[in-house]
Amino acid sequence: MNRPLEGLLVLEFCQFLAGPSAGLKLADLGARVIKIERPKTGDACRQLSIKNLFVDDDSLLFHTINRNKESYAADLKNPEDLEKLKKLISKADVMTHNFRPGVMEKIGLDYDNVQQINPKIIYGMVTGYGNDGPWRNKPGQDLLVQSVSGLTFLSGLDTDGPVPFGLSVSDIMCGNHLAQGIMAALIKRAKINKSVLVEVSLLESILDVQFEVITTYLNDGGKLPDRSGAKGSAHAYLSAPYGMYETKNGHIAMAMGNLPNICAIIKCDIDDLYVEAGSAFENRDKLIIRLAETFKKNDTGFWVNLLESNGIWCAEVLNYQTATALNTYKKLEIEQHLDLGKGVKIKTTVSPIRLDNEKLFAAKAAPKLGFNTEEINKEFELT
Repeated sequence: MNRPLEGLLVLEFCQFLAGPSAGLKLADLGARVIKIERPKTGDACRQLSIKNLFVDDDSLLFHTINRNKESYAADLKNPEDLEKLKKLISKADVMTHNFRPGVMEKIGLDYDNVQQINPKIIYGMVTGYGNDGPWRNKPGQDLLVQSVSGLTFLSGLDTDGPVPFGLSVSDIMCGNHLAQGIMAALIKRAKINKSVLVEVSLLESILDVQFEVITTYLNDGGKLPDRSGAKGSAHAYLSAPYGMYETKNGHIAMAMGNLPNICAIIKCDIDDLYVEAGSAFENRDKLIIRLAETFKKNDTGFWVNLLESNGIWCAEVLNYQTATALNTYKKLEIEQHLDLGKGVKIKTTVSPIRLDNEKLFAAKAAPKLGFNTEEINKEFELT
């Protein structure tokens, strides 16, 4: 299958997660992505592991983010290597980096200088808190960005204090935004035939993720999100029944719906708590507790069948073991095997995008550090 970004050359001066995850999206869509890595150590993510899981000397996390890419080793402080990179930049379509503000200026690879090298380059930048402003030099790390964005006061109970997400949501969303910006810039370049600067920050990305609740806050007299004190409540701004409830053998998730109708179906008496529509939020905690008492009386399957047969949106709450065993999960073909050679394979996810009914399975695993340096030197006549 011909992928839409085939023929596009992307140079990735990025490490860790946000910038490389954008490169991953572009590579899955057919772009040729060359990682520019420092000799000997490479992308710091090679040694950043989750649960201390390593495969062939590199972290499993690195393999997850850098499939379908090539690796070119170059020392940005070495004049000879820098000249090679400038030649490579002159032939590239896209260049991305996530260095701290001022670093690329020092070595002459900032946007203004790169425009002189390649007047049609798409130049993508990732920062923690923006390229200007008082926080421009603060470390842009996912948990720290979650912490200063208000995000950690949306989940959990009102007595829990701040609750961080259990994944790198700031990095992942910032990578998505960078990929979107680059593809929009490619369309713009096709119209104006000039270079385009694309800038994203971790903080802006995680604030954008919260657009619905921040908009509510800004238009609700500055009132803070009202997290529930009842176990299972899932949204600080939504009323009962929205949440998760324990059943006799597991848990059930309830989306929004007509509360009196739902309670009539499950035979839960709420007449003393529900007087009119506003009661669903005013008495949210008491209503959630009342619903929870009812749901504990029977199995999850019983409740799901009963509610779905009456047109009520709900779902069984699954963990990874039960979720990945579903036929629905298998039908999605969300898993793929990457061959690292010498009989070593890893299992990971695949792009969620289908094109012309085909999944975008990866052609190759993440590269060894500097594995493609010599062939790239020859191909682009860099030496």
